[in-house]
Amino acid sequence: MIEKQIDVITMGCSKNLVDSENLMGLMSQYGYTCVHDSDNPCGEIVVVNSCGFINDAKEESIQMILKMAEKKSRGEIRRLYVMGCLSQRYQKELKKEIPEVDGYYGKFNYRQLLQDLKGVDDEKHYRMLTTPSHYAYIKISEGCNRHCAYCAIPIITGKHKSRPQEEILDEIRTLVKAGVSEFQIIAQELTYYGVDLNGKQQIAELVSKISDVEGVRWIRLHYAYPTNFPMDLLAVMREKDNVCKYLDIALQHISDNVLKAMRRHITKDETYELINTLRREVPGINIRTTLMVGFPGETEDDFKELLEFTRWARFERMGAFAYSAEEGTWSGDKLKDDVPEDVKQERLSKLMRVQQRISEEITATMIGKVITVVVDRQEGEYFICRSEFSSPEVDPEVLIPCNETLEIGKYYDVKIIESDEFDLYATTKI
Repeated sequence: MIEKQIDVITMGCSKNLVDSENLMGLMSQYGYTCVHDSDNPCGEIVVVNSCGFINDAKEESIQMILKMAEKKSRGEIRRLYVMGCLSQRYQKELKKEIPEVDGYYGKFNYRQLLQDLKGVDDEKHYRMLTTPSHYAYIKISEGCNRHCAYCAIPIITGKHKSRPQEEILDEIRTLVKAGVSEFQIIAQELTYYGVDLNGKQQIAELVSKISDVEGVRWIRLHYAYPTNFPMDLLAVMREKDNVCKYLDIALQHISDNVLKAMRRHITKDETYELINTLRREVPGINIRTTLMVGFPGETEDDFKELLEFTRWARFERMGAFAYSAEEGTWSGDKLKDDVPEDVKQERLSKLMRVQQRISEEITATMIGKVITVVVDRQEGEYFICRSEFSSPEVDPEVLIPCNETLEIGKYYDVKIIESDEFDLYATTKI
């Protein structure tokens, strides 16, 4: 056990990661050494930043808490704390079921941990990056006002709350001075940014201002919502060289029946038109989306529409998952989960097979092209790099042999020489 060390374990999404980094930055100001996602947490304190989005994520968080509770019982750590979405929503139940935890905090009051440990109330903003030093995630808002039928996020995080533009820009300027050049702009609902501030969508204005900060090389956007999409954002993406031609926009489905039941407030025809508009207004854009199968009432015909749409749209990036009922949501409480689990999994597999073929075809078209990449890390015999069309952790990478001389965090023009199902292989010898 290492005295004055806090091991922070982050479960779930990049939005949670930002919270962990903020906590670590805060605690480091008061004499603690902070370690993130260690394979073997050995500090006197462990903090689990939990996820409560879907059943699998909740179960994974609970198992991690139990694992750390067992380490505490063996005397390997002294204190255990839990924060994040799961704790925000189920704090009373968790306290009863896992009393070994010394303290539970929600998603927004984790700064109270410093007060409880040190008796200090510090409202200043600190941050300790856990990512490679050349990129960072920037969370521009909390919460969501959309209330899709299946989603528990608004229950956990509350209404959409945008950060002031100048606060965001100040954070980016500070990070640029520290060597960060690539920024992943994240929110539960990116395109709603600013509506709660003055009644207008301000995401295009914000991204434009970020792009004007000297030293910002790449800006990448996650997670857009298709309904009432702010079309002025497309001009910014097209005209600003450091705004990546990449958009993460969760579409979920295409069938009008399912979209209506999901409360997505968009139609099939409107979705097709939106994809056409994105590709027309931002030539070369790479679209990442998420689709869902097995929503209550989804018929075989609905699923066939989804397959047809996927073949037509040819998404450069796509993830998919099977519906699971979440308590407190409209569909979880009001709709019968009537698609059998084996049918869900069969549909999910079929959908991903379609996307796999599309991905193989798209990556193959890259052979012979020259693109710009940033070097993230060295792994085995390769430098692991990304282009502007790939976000960290979730998207295909570009592999370059280690016998070439590259530096982590630097940008290079490379030639693609080979591809496989997802990744590309390249050389700097153009």
